[in-house]
Amino acid sequence: MKKLITSALLLGAATLAMAQAWPTAKPIRLIVGYPPGGGIDFAARTVQVPLQELVKQQIVVDYKPGAGGMLAATELTRAAPDGYTLLLANTGPFAIAPYLQRKMPYDPLKQFSYIGQISQGSYIAVTRPDHPAKDLKEWVAWAKANAGKVNFASGGAGTSTHLNGELMNQATGLDVTHVPYKGSAPAVQDLIGGQTQLLIDAGPVLLPQVKGGKLKALAVTGPRRDPQLPDVPTVAELGLGGMESVGFQGLVGPAGMPKEVVDKLAAELAKVLAQAEVKAKFASTGSEVHSLGPTEFFGFVKGENDKWAKLIRERKLELD
Repeated sequence: MKKLITSALLLGAATLAMAQAWPTAKPIRLIVGYPPGGGIDFAARTVQVPLQELVKQQIVVDYKPGAGGMLAATELTRAAPDGYTLLLANTGPFAIAPYLQRKMPYDPLKQFSYIGQISQGSYIAVTRPDHPAKDLKEWVAWAKANAGKVNFASGGAGTSTHLNGELMNQATGLDVTHVPYKGSAPAVQDLIGGQTQLLIDAGPVLLPQVKGGKLKALAVTGPRRDPQLPDVPTVAELGLGGMESVGFQGLVGPAGMPKEVVDKLAAELAKVLAQAEVKAKFASTGSEVHSLGPTEFFGFVKGENDKWAKLIRERKLELD
């Protein structure tokens, strides 16, 4: 018994020592599960520099795109829980994609250490500027009149852009065909080119195209209008409340990270998100800083898991 107690005390002391020493002269790897240029990359780049200044250690962004962000999340589950490998988490791989598999590649609620939520924002439904619909309600009516000829684009099967389209189908009684792409950038380009008719994606991806006149915003999916698009109605205002959804982004690590390291990262991340410049950057893309600590962030993600898993079951969705 004495040996067991001594071992436990030594292990606890070693863990505490590691936490107190963190970070040492070793770069922190921040995995991004999508190609450069999208909303997840924007969030990673926005917090990267101010966070590394606070923790006094270099943070290196490492792109690992594929499978709607699941490749990166799966890789994180295999990383050492020492605080030197983190992931910019988001809705798709942490609340949607795992439930589309016959066998879940990982458990989003059990195999990660939740550090803190970064942002939250509405999605924007967009189409080509020459489309006859002036808002999403009119687009839905047009789609019903052209049944069998209409599709919606997404940034990949199992992503939030995919499930937002399925949520639209469920809420409106439509059966619009899903056309997945390898990321939001090619989805946007084909929508502009006329190969698809609708995309529901995040502000950082779509606002530049809308403001540049290349796409037309039909609705936002959040509970409030986007300050960047004050004339664009919410789905609830259009009588499409069943389409309400928000996307989230946050910081996670592998399961089993020392609490002291998680708490330190969470505290420094909260300081970053309190900076006026950081808030302004997120606001410029139609999202907003939504700082939550480890416990609150986990609770929010659990609620999103419950919501999207229910939709997936009801729509009988499954990735090939």
